[in-house]
Amino acid sequence: MDQTNKLENAVDWQPPAVPADIPHGDMPGDKVEIGAEHIAKANLIFPELLKHLREAFAGNAANRAVVTVCGGSGVGKSEIASLLSFYLNEFGIGSYTLSGDNYPRRIPAYNDAERLHIFRESGLKKMVADGVYTAERFAVVQQCQREGTDADAAHAKEYPWYASYLEGGRDGLAGYLGTDREIGFDEVTAAAASFKSGAEKIWLKRMGRAETELWYEQVDFSGINVLIIEWTHGNSDRYEGVDVPILLNSTPQETLAHRRARNRDGKTDSPFTMCVLELEQAMLKAQAHKAKLIVSKDGRLLSYEEYQRIMQEAEKQLQ
Repeated sequence: MDQTNKLENAVDWQPPAVPADIPHGDMPGDKVEIGAEHIAKANLIFPELLKHLREAFAGNAANRAVVTVCGGSGVGKSEIASLLSFYLNEFGIGSYTLSGDNYPRRIPAYNDAERLHIFRESGLKKMVADGVYTAERFAVVQQCQREGTDADAAHAKEYPWYASYLEGGRDGLAGYLGTDREIGFDEVTAAAASFKSGAEKIWLKRMGRAETELWYEQVDFSGINVLIIEWTHGNSDRYEGVDVPILLNSTPQETLAHRRARNRDGKTDSPFTMCVLELEQAMLKAQAHKAKLIVSKDGRLLSYEEYQRIMQEAEKQLQ
């Protein structure tokens, strides 16, 4: 039975039992902890995914499709992508999960440092351009930098001129996050194109956390019909080849609640980290209209109109 026929006979699909340890994305050192909420969402998504795969397979001579699972921090991308891939393999449709976190241009520590450098340099440039920079004011900014609070909007209440630093920093950071300056989108596009052309072996990038943990591995794609990309930027306009974008949504409040709950020492994220998360959330929102499936944090399938209403209400609550 070919893949199209399998999909035609999918009406009676029942979720299989999920073992304690299933294959997951290909990022070195990645750990996936699957819970009941992830399984419930995967069970909701999978029948709808099969419908979209039928159309995608019909439009590809190699009978292959690329799916992406995207969303913000802590929304369960790795877990749900792993489950969908497991379900496909159990269903008889070969699947492989690629982690987009292998494709930044710098290892995590260097990329984090570059983000912070861009924010700070852009903030200072904006102060100069706005005519509010003085040695005394820089001393205030520098002290905030030493304390790790320079991205905190509260400083502008005490120092009105500080708004210039914050605006410049955010604009500079927005011009880096999720762009080709930060991420090798060209490599992901090339991998997706090779896969959809029917290539049986593809060299894929691997990136760990140390300088020496960057290499390539040749992956055997014979018998694989679905490539699942799990990635914050999975629905980005900056690369090509995705057939079925799946957005796992999380409002800013839900994201913050998750991160606070995950911090066992009780500390909240730094103001700079929160700035990064807010900018990433804005990118996800701008790209959401392309998603074939949108799933709420509480596990409901949403239309794009429902998604918009939820996000608008969340934004009102923040004002």
